[in-house]
Amino acid sequence: MWIFVIVLVIALMIPITAILLDSPLGRSMARRLEGQGEGGAGGVRELERRVEALETDISDLTRSVTGMREEIQFVQRLLEDPKKKRT
Repeated sequence: MWIFVIVLVIALMIPITAILLDSPLGRSMARRLEGQGEGGAGGVRELERRVEALETDISDLTRSVTGMREEIQFVQRLLEDPKKKRT
């Protein structure tokens, strides 16, 4: 009986392992293992590049939000008193 259970567990572990290795989690773990062999310096440079790109994106988004805020304020002023003359 125990032999049957052991064979069944091993038989079920093969497809489960294949599914886990093919999942995004398995791919992520594989990339990390590959990165450790490079010494880690490339990973730091890659992170620095990504942080710089994110900082650029944040500054662009901040400018866009500021512009939208000004446009909304302008439209609100127009809607509050459309007959009022602007100077």
